[in-house]
Amino acid sequence: MPLRLAGYSRLCRVCHKPVARGRRRAPRCVAYSSSAAEKKSTQSEKVCNAVSDDSSRPVAGAMSRRLQEATEEALQTGGRAGRRAVEDAGFDDELKQKLLDKVQDANFRNDFASAFAQADMTPAAGEGTRSIASAQAWTGEETTHDAVLRMLSDAKKPLQPGLRAKFQPPPVDMRIRREPVVSAPQRVATARERAQHYAGAAAAAAAATATAPKGGSVKDKGLDAEEREALRSEFRERFAPGARAMPNSITGLAALANERIEDAIARGQFKDIPRGRGIERDTRANNPFIDTTEYIMNKMIQRQEIVPPWIEKQQDLVRQADIFRARLRVEWKRHVARTIASKGGSLLEQMSRAELYARAEQVHNPRLRRVDQIAVAASSTDDPVMVKIRQPVVDDAAAAATGEPRQQQQQQQQDLPGEILPAPFRDPEWERTEAGYLQLSIENLNKMTREYNLMAPDLAKKPYFSLPREMASLYADVAPEVAREIQDRATRPRQTISVLGAADKKASSFLQHFKTNDRPRVLESREKAYGLREWWRELWGKA
Repeated sequence: MPLRLAGYSRLCRVCHKPVARGRRRAPRCVAYSSSAAEKKSTQSEKVCNAVSDDSSRPVAGAMSRRLQEATEEALQTGGRAGRRAVEDAGFDDELKQKLLDKVQDANFRNDFASAFAQADMTPAAGEGTRSIASAQAWTGEETTHDAVLRMLSDAKKPLQPGLRAKFQPPPVDMRIRREPVVSAPQRVATARERAQHYAGAAAAAAAATATAPKGGSVKDKGLDAEEREALRSEFRERFAPGARAMPNSITGLAALANERIEDAIARGQFKDIPRGRGIERDTRANNPFIDTTEYIMNKMIQRQEIVPPWIEKQQDLVRQADIFRARLRVEWKRHVARTIASKGGSLLEQMSRAELYARAEQVHNPRLRRVDQIAVAASSTDDPVMVKIRQPVVDDAAAAATGEPRQQQQQQQQDLPGEILPAPFRDPEWERTEAGYLQLSIENLNKMTREYNLMAPDLAKKPYFSLPREMASLYADVAPEVAREIQDRATRPRQTISVLGAADKKASSFLQHFKTNDRPRVLESREKAYGLREWWRELWGKA
């Protein structure tokens, strides 16, 4: 602010000159106090007088301005408490309304800061400055859009300006070209079209001449008789029969070929021709979401056919588990089929008895599906020994045969009147007999699983095996197959076990060698055809 001069109270707002102090209520400006200023218009005096009248009002001091700023800050940050404090302070209504308007204006600008930043942006600002000004304010968490953009920018960093390729304009052939050679048939085929084109042009020129004002140039009136005759002679010469001169020697053909090759090179047709053997490119090599080290290690493992030790151990474990379960199911199915068949009855009665056992097993121990290759982290529970997670399975065969869902079939089976299901089939004696083998097999599988879990990563570790759960899975899987096993055993043809030649007895006499056995014997050999000599050697060899 300009300093106040001695003898002057303040500056005039119109002429920006110091106003002299005086006893009058409305002191006049120095410029207008002179005689020259008094002779001017009275309008300027009124303005200065109005300004001097405003000076009579008390000017807000530094303390008042500071209190006003504190009040505005309390309204903006204090919320209801700040408003209540302003109301209790005893401000007049005009000052309260002014403060509230300022607070609302500040809040509105704070809510739409990006819009105000874009509106106040100068036209000379760049695209980056505009995007930063219109971006959302930082809230402490990175959005998904910004995270993906940052990852892509880090993976694919832009080249330096010195390494970027410069714009190469396409090559332009500046050589003078002659008109393409057109054969006689082509000229005849296009002659009518060209004639119509020129006739139409002449008609258009005649129409333009008719509508043109008088005094026009000769060009506006179309072609005269001499020009038409010259045009006809040119057409007559152009469409004359006979072909143009063509090279009829090897040198001429070579020159023509070289000329066409040079024209193609000038047009850039030989620029992008691939040379040599094609390169096989892997799309994962430039994938920004795959680490370079991981990609190189995977390529080395695939190229050299290397298998990590824990993968080999996993294959051995899965193979041993499948062998154990397959053998256990075959033995239990054969034992159940023999036990049910030994109780007597017809084949249908035996099969119906097996189906009742299967229904009882389905009620007490429903059949489940194993989920292979389930990875269980060792730190997920207190006991890392976990069995395979099992999920309910829908009997596809039964559902496809009846066309009804499995839940509806179970409800119908449970609602059958007068049907009492027996207890599930169990044989404690067979379990005691096989207990040693089963316990030893489970311990062996758990030992292999423990060795595998020590080598495998946490996400690939496998659960251990439990004998009760394996037996429950065995009973649930085998029960529906017992009826089919009983039918197969009853309808299967019997096979006699006899070794070829084991039941033959030595011939007691010479004539018994010529007798035929009940079972024919076919002898195969890779030597020459069987003849009298071979028969004689075989006959005396037996004797």
